Amino acid sequence: MTTSTDLMRQRRFLPLFLTQLLNALNDNLYKNAMVLFVVYQVYDSPETETFISGIATAVFVLPFVLFSATAGQLADMRNKTTIIRWIKFSEIIIMSVGAAGLTMAARGIEIETLAIPLMFVALFAMGVHSTFFGPIKYAILPQHLEKEEVLAGTGLVEAGTYVAILAGMILSAVFSVTESTVAVIAIALVGYAICRFVPAAPAQSADIKVDWNPISASRSLIAFSFANIELRYSVLAISYFWAIAAILGVQFFPLAKNVLLADKQVAMVMLVAFSAGIAIGSIAINTLLKGAISARYSAVSVLALGGLLIAFYLICRTWDLQPAGELFTLWEFLAQPLALVLTANLLLIAVAGGMFVVPLYAFLTTRVEKSEASRSVAANNFISSLFMVVGAGVAGGLGFLGIPLEEQLLVSLILCLASAHLARKLHALEHLRGPEFG
Repeated sequence: MTTSTDLMRQRRFLPLFLTQLLNALNDNLYKNAMVLFVVYQVYDSPETETFISGIATAVFVLPFVLFSATAGQLADMRNKTTIIRWIKFSEIIIMSVGAAGLTMAARGIEIETLAIPLMFVALFAMGVHSTFFGPIKYAILPQHLEKEEVLAGTGLVEAGTYVAILAGMILSAVFSVTESTVAVIAIALVGYAICRFVPAAPAQSADIKVDWNPISASRSLIAFSFANIELRYSVLAISYFWAIAAILGVQFFPLAKNVLLADKQVAMVMLVAFSAGIAIGSIAINTLLKGAISARYSAVSVLALGGLLIAFYLICRTWDLQPAGELFTLWEFLAQPLALVLTANLLLIAVAGGMFVVPLYAFLTTRVEKSEASRSVAANNFISSLFMVVGAGVAGGLGFLGIPLEEQLLVSLILCLASAHLARKLHALEHLRGPEFG
């Protein structure tokens, strides 16, 4: 079995790993700095805050719906490393625009009429940027890694993404708006410098003609993914998982403020626990599977996630503590009897999520020809994005209708059952096809 330490010493993996890590760091530093500013300094209504948080998620995810098909085709027919370099160069420009919006908002200049719209434009552009990078960061692995290294590489990419998300969330809470604006531009510059060291990854299907029509390209992409039964089950199971993540992500900040009566540092601790859990689960599953690509533990992982969600809901329902001031500070929150239980519960939810989703991502790039790997990942990104938009929309809509935030958590249970059903079918297919399948 190839270990994570082995891969982290290899030039064929390390520059890519660092590039995608910095990409996720910048996405999340910018997005969270923006959402925290809007939730804690602009509005003072649980319904509006949940709605704005949902809109931010939807704006970032929408490009995945519109452009995933084109991104997958382009990545299969061009050198992936060349595309990475163009993508990372564009990030410098996008972050400059976003930084301008944050600076205007912090100084009280046209906050609702210009600053917030400018921030949303940059957020949408970062969504486009990530749409074109997404298929590459997984599809490039079979080109640079041996077959028995793919699961370890996929786990590291997923874990690195969530470590970066964690770091981005911490920095967005610690940094002032001014510091965040400097940081997002600096990270974009460093990311571009590092991506120059990613080894070449030549086109696998130079004869593909890119379809620039998002409707027809997306239709073809869905047909491609659903024609392969392993790919179909994997994509749908992953998509249900990301719908759950979207619902929870929309609820984090409003739930921390309005149910737990806690300030933004507490919201950050909750998100840090979630991101750390995904990273832990992503690495742990490679150890359990010993490098084999299998859905063996996926169904039980997502069922455990559902059980832990019920526990999280019950803790939130019983939380009736009152802060000395307007909101609990971080240390006041941690001093409460249920605080550590709630945080640990959230961490375990994410560990189960990481163990569920990582093997399924490995299916995307190993159950198709190398010439189809980018389109396979793009198909997953497209369908997952649809599920995330719907999930974020449902969460935002429920908040707008005044449904209590604790009750909204239960919506995710239905999706856990659907994910478990698909994971079991995928694992049953492994047995049908025999040992060579894994």
